[in-house]
Amino acid sequence: MNGGDVVAEAPASPPQPLEWKFSQVFGERTAGEEVQEVDIISAIEFDRSGDHLATGDRGGRVVLFERTDTKDHGGSRRDLERMGYPISRHPEFRYKTEFQSHEPEFDYLKSLEIEEKINKIRWCQTANGALFLLSTNDKTIKYWKVQEKKVKKISEMNVDLSKAVGNGGVASSSNSSIGKQYLANGGDKSHNLPSNDLSIPPGGFPSLRLPVVTSNETSLMARCGRVYAHAHDYHINSISNNSDGETFISADDLRINLWNLEISNQSFNIVDVKPGNMEDLTEVITSAEFHPSHCNMLAYSSSKGSIRLIDLRQSALCDSHAKLFEETEAPGSRSFFTEIIASISDIKFARDGRHILSRDYMTLKLWDINMDSGPVATFQVHEYLRPKLCDLYENDSIFDKFECCLSGDGLRVATGSYSNLFRVFGRAPGSTEASTLEASKNPMRRQVQTPSRPTRSLSSITRVVRRGAEAPGVDANGNSFDFTTKLLHLAWHPTENSIACAAANSLYMYSA
Repeated sequence: MNGGDVVAEAPASPPQPLEWKFSQVFGERTAGEEVQEVDIISAIEFDRSGDHLATGDRGGRVVLFERTDTKDHGGSRRDLERMGYPISRHPEFRYKTEFQSHEPEFDYLKSLEIEEKINKIRWCQTANGALFLLSTNDKTIKYWKVQEKKVKKISEMNVDLSKAVGNGGVASSSNSSIGKQYLANGGDKSHNLPSNDLSIPPGGFPSLRLPVVTSNETSLMARCGRVYAHAHDYHINSISNNSDGETFISADDLRINLWNLEISNQSFNIVDVKPGNMEDLTEVITSAEFHPSHCNMLAYSSSKGSIRLIDLRQSALCDSHAKLFEETEAPGSRSFFTEIIASISDIKFARDGRHILSRDYMTLKLWDINMDSGPVATFQVHEYLRPKLCDLYENDSIFDKFECCLSGDGLRVATGSYSNLFRVFGRAPGSTEASTLEASKNPMRRQVQTPSRPTRSLSSITRVVRRGAEAPGVDANGNSFDFTTKLLHLAWHPTENSIACAAANSLYMYSA
């Protein structure tokens, strides 16, 4: 090889599409079983390690699950494989505990019922073997501590058998008055103590016997440490922990507040989009999240389809954004539904903090925080519904808020759909991965066999648009889509290809 020759490296090939398999289900329904409204899952969240999973439901309960396939040996799955431990084919979780987080309330000043439904759950840093998490309904955020406590139980009554009868009383006989005269506390008068002398004789009272208490068993106890209330006039749609481990934000339609975990009676308003005249209101806040590593940065989305990145170092009230991310509207494409379907229902930072994933009604979009000219990739989720927007508006389905998530390595994104389906897309350059899976024990039942082909838009910045092979209104098997069964909530394990998703009251888990 000559010194001047340069050998160009071949571009890395995209990773192979994942083959998803059913792992577990909790709360599976039997055929024809009616689902109670209070049992429907409304929030899902893995903790940072992936060893714990929390769900919240419309009844105000939080249910915790813990991982069992690595607990016996400790360490991550990858470390265990390296050490030669046999690893099960998928992560296994088991029920850990549950507690009532919120109760229904009534705001007498506004004559408003506040339902107990859990809107969001966020895990906090663990300490001293205890788990900490935040949960919120429409108005009130609570900080919970869950830890094991020893249960004290009476193991031995320590009864004097010579004096015990049927139910443990003291035996009485005809000569009892001749024997010792016992005091009310179990002592006797044989020591000739004065009635007002309460000192204990040497060796104690021989007839005073106490039960023996032991604490061998442990029980999980959930205790509410703090309540963060009365800070939001509108319904809370987001809470997010800061990477500093000390603060968190809560967001409603018009404001974002900054809290310190240790202080529950005071918060700082950092974003306020409420106009002086409510008739001038044009957009509302739909979701907000802190940057995963920069404690001074956070992003929030709006009902107009834009994402704003703000820097807390700029000013105390961050009404002016550092960066604005929005996609320009194609000329002549505007309709009555344009603004409704552009509303972003959820945003998530990638683990590296470089990208933001957003979900609107029709698509998933991936944004690079260093490129505010438009999304770097767009994934079509509901394009087949475009001819049905009028019907969806009539039955309010067009306002459904679907969540989104990214894999820990950032190579794939996922979101839910109707008929209890969810979609997984590969986002690596050149990837054509676009899987459609059903929340059931046979997730590949509705899998589209024909891989979708990405179409690249011609612009100064390469953007990717990927579509799943969909027929309008029907799935791959010709079944019509059911708009009453919707998969709104799902979460991706932080370090492995494992997804937890909620179908009504059932929690399904899949791995690849």
